[in-house]
Amino acid sequence: MSSAAKIKIEKDFQVGKVDPRLFGSFIEHLGRAVYGGLYEPGHPSADEQGFRTDVLELVKALQVPIVRYPGGNFVSGYNWEDGVGPIGQRKRRLELAWRTIEPNTFGLNEFVDWCRKAGSEPMMAVNLGTRGPNEARELVEYANHPSGTYLSDLRIRHGYREPHRIRTWCLGNEMDGPWQIGGKTAAEYGRIALESAKVMKWVDPSIELVVCGSSSTEMPTYPEWEATVLEHTYDHVDYISLHRYYGNRDGDTASFLASTLDMDDFIHTVIATADYVKAKKRSRKRMYLSFDEWNVWFHSNDADKKIEPWQIAPPQLEDVYTFEDALVVGCMLISLLKRADRVKMACLAQLVNVIAPIMTENGGRAWRQTIYYPYMHASVYGRGTVLVPLVQSSKYDCRKYTDVPHVEAVAVHNGEAGELTVFAVNRHLSDALGLDIDLRSFENASLIEHIELTSDDLKAVNTADNPDRVKPVSGTARVAKEDAVFTAQLPKASWNVLRFKV
Repeated sequence: MSSAAKIKIEKDFQVGKVDPRLFGSFIEHLGRAVYGGLYEPGHPSADEQGFRTDVLELVKALQVPIVRYPGGNFVSGYNWEDGVGPIGQRKRRLELAWRTIEPNTFGLNEFVDWCRKAGSEPMMAVNLGTRGPNEARELVEYANHPSGTYLSDLRIRHGYREPHRIRTWCLGNEMDGPWQIGGKTAAEYGRIALESAKVMKWVDPSIELVVCGSSSTEMPTYPEWEATVLEHTYDHVDYISLHRYYGNRDGDTASFLASTLDMDDFIHTVIATADYVKAKKRSRKRMYLSFDEWNVWFHSNDADKKIEPWQIAPPQLEDVYTFEDALVVGCMLISLLKRADRVKMACLAQLVNVIAPIMTENGGRAWRQTIYYPYMHASVYGRGTVLVPLVQSSKYDCRKYTDVPHVEAVAVHNGEAGELTVFAVNRHLSDALGLDIDLRSFENASLIEHIELTSDDLKAVNTADNPDRVKPVSGTARVAKEDAVFTAQLPKASWNVLRFKV
């Protein structure tokens, strides 16, 4: 077996420090994400607040640093006041984004409580579809102001004496989309986002704000949208958002595995656009990116069309993920890490049941989908400083892309722990490949472990009855060392985590 790929790792060649929020996730009032996912009073595992502790344990193992809430498309028609106060007095509403009935038995305060139990920070989105700056600043006041005003005292009457101190806020969701309730042109959105940002930060100057970028690279307004929106908001916001989903609808696995070439281009274009606005404004401020929706999403599209409207928590967007989906998720995580200097936050969409790494049965079991594992590995072992990925690899052409590297890889150095982790995906569908890992800039490096995620069946899935069909195994025996170069044998079509003591 030849070494078809090499990665040279130099300690001093650094991309940037990983913000832990790069491994965030997302919960929307959509399908069974909340009801039957996070929250199911009466479930055998439910705690005193109705939170499923079996789900909480799976989330804790992911070490999710931040969770975006409550949407998503849902937020553009949401009145946050409906979700606070005595549960028995909350209003049921028609939810137009997903054509369901929202009972509002779970809202802001329950979400914050759930985040505390999960060890996550809340990321709150405000409604800039049917609402505007006034409602946005009132929500910040309710959530974050200590006391002495009607809204902060209302929170106290609701049982929360201490402010929630929510740090990160999203200024609406996908406002470039015609599917969005209250969708806007870039100029319209830029103005309302600016005015909302001003008053939200006047209420609480400590918060950070995310302004909406393009919903995908396929939007006709991309990337002019980013330029226009940032010209309005650059001085008042801290991040611009990116959203992107991929799928394999036509069964072209080679192209599907190469999807992250598009993701890389998306990131680079948004960075370039933000830097153009910075230059135009003669600003010294650097705009960072929040890739706050990303995942594979396509399996459930046809099934969702058959769901009858106006149900409570129907099984919407319940993609059952295959092994090849896990490989794409791994590549997407590598893309995020490769630009950790500018992408500071990201949210895998979503966390439970809805295009999610965790699935549940109402009243029953919870289990890990295939995509759970690369997400967990990146979150647990990807903290530290990303080193410049000097990767050489053989390449292939496919229907959608050319010059696709067979091996996608990145390295993260955690100086405090004295560890270095290499994440690598072998895209080759028929051949195992050798990866030479040159660690000469790290004296006395030694292998801790090589974790592999492999399967003989690209379409293999995990289910409630067979939850471990796809799970990580040890590949340590397939790593050799000569001088300071480690050669790892990467199985065909595989996700790999190589951890070193340095």
